Amino acid sequence: MKTARQQLAEKALPVTISVSPSHTVFQALQVMAEWNIGAVLVMNGNELAGIFSERDYARRVVLAGKSTATTPVSEVMSPCAFCVLPDIPVDECLALMVEKRIRYLPIQEGGKVQGLLSIEELVRATITEHQFALEQLESYIYR
Repeated sequence: MKTARQQLAEKALPVTISVSPSHTVFQALQVMAEWNIGAVLVMNGNELAGIFSERDYARRVVLAGKSTATTPVSEVMSPCAFCVLPDIPVDECLALMVEKRIRYLPIQEGGKVQGLLSIEELVRATITEHQFALEQLESYIYR
């Protein structure tokens, strides 16, 4: 099974996109639109402060009647309750995300953020791996 580190290496986006806690929601949304992503890490310098996602925007800004132009991301971001090491297998990352009901999982090593994986990326990786295993079994059976 592939590890979180390997999955990060295969991402189409070569860099981890982030904003600072003082960025406004509007600025964070602009960054997300520019990179066509559903979430950004919120970084206070080199320290992970949280994650801001489209879900946070919908629930904590729009439904709460807050202004995107003046509300800082720090006020509406989700705290990072869970991070994993890069050598954790993808299936364990996926299991954690399902159990904790989270859509984005930061990968950290030595206190430094290595990247962010989405549940969609992990599901795709798992399906690809299972398809490969099935093909190998079919090839063996039908020889």
